[in-house]
Amino acid sequence: MKNPALPPCDHQPQTYTGPSADAVLAQRKQFLSPGLFLYYKKPIMLVEGQMQYLWDEQGKRYLDGLGGIVTISVGHCHPHVVAAANRQNAILQHSTTIYLQPNVCQYAETLASKMPGDLKVCYFVNSGSEANDLALLMARASTGNYDVVALRNAYHGGNAAGMSLTGHSTWKFNVPHSFGVHHALAPYPYRGPYGYDDKDAGQKYADDVQSVIAHATSGKVAAFIAESIQGVGGFVVFPDGYLKASYEYVRAAGGVCIADEVQTGFGRTGTHYWGFETQGVIPDIVTMAKGIGNGCPLAAVVTTPEIAKVLSERIHFNTYGGNPVVTAMGQAVLEVIDQENLQENSLKMGNHILAGLEKLKEKHAIIGDVRGKGLLLGIEMVTDRTTKEPAKAECAQVLERAREMGLLLGKGGLWGQTIRFAPPMSISRADADFLLEVLDAALTDL
Repeated sequence: MKNPALPPCDHQPQTYTGPSADAVLAQRKQFLSPGLFLYYKKPIMLVEGQMQYLWDEQGKRYLDGLGGIVTISVGHCHPHVVAAANRQNAILQHSTTIYLQPNVCQYAETLASKMPGDLKVCYFVNSGSEANDLALLMARASTGNYDVVALRNAYHGGNAAGMSLTGHSTWKFNVPHSFGVHHALAPYPYRGPYGYDDKDAGQKYADDVQSVIAHATSGKVAAFIAESIQGVGGFVVFPDGYLKASYEYVRAAGGVCIADEVQTGFGRTGTHYWGFETQGVIPDIVTMAKGIGNGCPLAAVVTTPEIAKVLSERIHFNTYGGNPVVTAMGQAVLEVIDQENLQENSLKMGNHILAGLEKLKEKHAIIGDVRGKGLLLGIEMVTDRTTKEPAKAECAQVLERAREMGLLLGKGGLWGQTIRFAPPMSISRADADFLLEVLDAALTDL
């Protein structure tokens, strides 16, 4: 079978003259943490990016089907975002929160205008892990309660607080912060006890949240935190009504509801700007990162004025929160999403890819489940559709073969059995077709 051809691209990459990939790998092994992992048997070295495409040191082009782990929202090195960063870099690169700075205030107002309800107060930080840590502080301080309910199969960050919330053993260390965190059943229709055919699945999974509150806590909680669609867990979409019922139980127990929008926000789901809106709820606190800055170190916590007041009880500042360069980039990202109708494109291209994945499921028995919304899609691979035995080795092999053909994908799930698709929201129909053709070829090669 002839390998599919990448769609034409006008961008001409620069000639790379730096150290070889082997030299960089040796340098990395000597000077970087051994805990950092790499994709692919032969690690890929990326040296240039333009919109949905990436180039390695040999000049080979790839379609970025993972968006830099759901980080590149509007495209690598988008000219509008780059121009905003360059302008601000030439004027003022740093200003802490102890001074007035116009960029951070303008950006906060624009971001708040995208939020529903009373979610109008913004705090800027550097990463999703830090955002979730701050959200926990707000929840505990504002409610006076300590216990937190999170979900199995969830991922909320690589710091101590984020690991305590994470219900995915692959990423967890035994951190002291886990005290007071309780994990409810993942609302996972493909693998959980209540499947796609159960119209009451959302309520039944939410009932487990209520059970955890009743049996694992004093009956009072500080917060419930959930990704709107589980990301690292394999792009698991919750059944309808799940968050609504869970939020009701949590608020009745004195807690606040935190939506982790690190991977689902900013129009990526297509139908809505925020992932939680697909469940018809409004959280009390929203955390966001990754696509918020299109790759720059920017994250945010957005909450209500009432909850925000609690931080005024102590001195609170952030050295880099609201840095003028990254907030200029964040503002530019919001402008690009609107100007280029990227939410609409996410819906169109996502539906097109989803339909193609369903056809591939009919053709390839190793695909057990197809799921997702917009440009946040996954296929779960199994060696047997009846037993649902995870096809971990086969999943890794498909990623390797796709890379050879010029497509970079991600994987997730507890066993690394789910292929994740989250390309930049700027992808074209030709890119989407190429993605499907490569996947078909890689599955056929199995």
